[in-house]
Amino acid sequence: MGLSLTPDMILVLGLVGFTMIMLVLEWVRADMVALLVVVVIGLTGLIPADRVFNGFAGNAVIAIIAIMIMGEGLDRAGVLNLTANFVMRMARGAESRLGVVINLVASLFSAVIPSQALAAIMIPVSSRLSARTGVPLSRLLLPMAFCILTATNTTLIANSPLIVLNDLIASANANLPPGAHTIPKFGLFSVTPIGLALAFLGVGYFYFFGRKLLPGHEDERLKVTPGRTESYFAETYGIGGETAELTVTAESPLVGMSIGEAEQLHEAPLILAIKSGNEARMAPPADHVIWVGSVLGVLGPREQLSQFANNQLCRLSPRMRQLGELFNPTRAGISEVVIPPVSRFIKQTIGDLRLRKRFGISVLAVNRGDQVFRDDVRAVTLRAGDTVVLHSNWRDLSLAAEDKDLVVVTDIPKDEQRPGKIWQAVGFFVMAKCLALFTNLDLSVAMMTGAIAMLLSGVLNMDEAYKAINWKTIFVTACLIPLGWSMDSTGTAAWLAQQVLHYLGGASPYVLQIVLGVLTLLFSQVMSNVGATVMMVPIAISVAVATGGNPSAYALIVAVSSSNTFLLSSGHPALMMVTGPGGYRSKDFLRVGLPLTALVLTVTIVAINLVFR
Repeated sequence: MGLSLTPDMILVLGLVGFTMIMLVLEWVRADMVALLVVVVIGLTGLIPADRVFNGFAGNAVIAIIAIMIMGEGLDRAGVLNLTANFVMRMARGAESRLGVVINLVASLFSAVIPSQALAAIMIPVSSRLSARTGVPLSRLLLPMAFCILTATNTTLIANSPLIVLNDLIASANANLPPGAHTIPKFGLFSVTPIGLALAFLGVGYFYFFGRKLLPGHEDERLKVTPGRTESYFAETYGIGGETAELTVTAESPLVGMSIGEAEQLHEAPLILAIKSGNEARMAPPADHVIWVGSVLGVLGPREQLSQFANNQLCRLSPRMRQLGELFNPTRAGISEVVIPPVSRFIKQTIGDLRLRKRFGISVLAVNRGDQVFRDDVRAVTLRAGDTVVLHSNWRDLSLAAEDKDLVVVTDIPKDEQRPGKIWQAVGFFVMAKCLALFTNLDLSVAMMTGAIAMLLSGVLNMDEAYKAINWKTIFVTACLIPLGWSMDSTGTAAWLAQQVLHYLGGASPYVLQIVLGVLTLLFSQVMSNVGATVMMVPIAISVAVATGGNPSAYALIVAVSSSNTFLLSSGHPALMMVTGPGGYRSKDFLRVGLPLTALVLTVTIVAINLVFR
């Protein structure tokens, strides 16, 4: 006898629909949506009250936290800087070889570092290599980001859907029908054969077809690279000219004006620094007042600077006599940053952020798709994926990037913070993997052992560890796991599986798996891959149980397909981060991603059926 809809099932379906709509429309923050859902689950008693917040203490969430901390430790110890030098030596300047080496390195690290964190690390590495070799950045970033996603399924370490999978399987086991076999949990390297097949697919795909599929349009962003600062920012953003000093005389109308008022004057240059008396500073805030004798460090075309100096009765000096130390290229300059999807700067205006006052950073322009905002940038409201052009001291920029609210694209001079700790960082990371592989410890305990070892040995400190954790990801994951539990406990997953089988009739297992994979990858294009996994895994397991299939294989198809997000730039944070620096358009993702999506789905289903026969 078939299952009938109950009030609890209807409530769960309503929560699933609400979650999907909110995550797609982004009217409310994703973490707030997830927290609201888990509270409603508790209030309505869909799962026992003492289990409602167990997601926060689950193995999946603790493992993700530990992996984020260890990834930060590897970065601070300089592992990625050594990687950049290694890639440069191996590539020897050849574009085809450079792309292959970058993609291989990205694939290797994606097995152990979360995708978004790895993209943030690899973007400036790719920028450095682009600057040294002259290979356009647009030929490197998209393949690199796609290879991160194809290879992220190599282990259970770095991919959140795979880490969550075991918690969902435990919930499914508690609600299996009588007589059904318990579904075994996945080990650390259970998915490695499938992940390796997908990793080689991604690297091979771009090696053989990259030149034909990658953007061929010759726009301003492809002619130069961010490393060639002057030509790049002049061609791309119209930010060009020369730096000069303007000394404010007693007769100048600028006396008594604020920096903000001076910048609003007709044909005003970019004011990047000021010296009043013996105090000099980069990026003076908008309310800083100009006095007699103040020296302004400005940027603009020579004719514009001369005209402005004449109009405002200032002395123009093309040589940086008093501010030269501030403008030394080894200490300061122009750079690009990307606003990641987890940034607290999103939905705030440039003016509200007060970057000059807080960090000593001047915002020169904002790039969004085909739009470049240069006039009145203070009024621009930031969005995820925006590329922002800054002028700053390199040290100030590095400090601003500490909180992960922006990702530096340009290869800036940067001292390694703890180069002497590199062997400790690598050693403790390998130790954590060995504990997970060769002992019966849960993944969370093994990974946290490596994380605490890095903290105790000084690879990073507790404050840095807190900053390394993406709390938005943690809240979304911890709060959505109970939604998956409620789909099992109320029978909603079994009812949905029943509907799938009703419409598909006597379809073969391959057809059912393709349908589940396609639904998952479509959901993951418009919502988080963790959310898609949480909703689809219970359904996949119920379909497998009802048809006599292998529940492990069906669940794994869903978890792997949730990373098959190549069609839209908004499909994954790693893709959003490379869109601006690479100058990519929607059609670029479709042209490159559509064939890769079909290939990844095909290889996923074939490989999983071979491994889990």
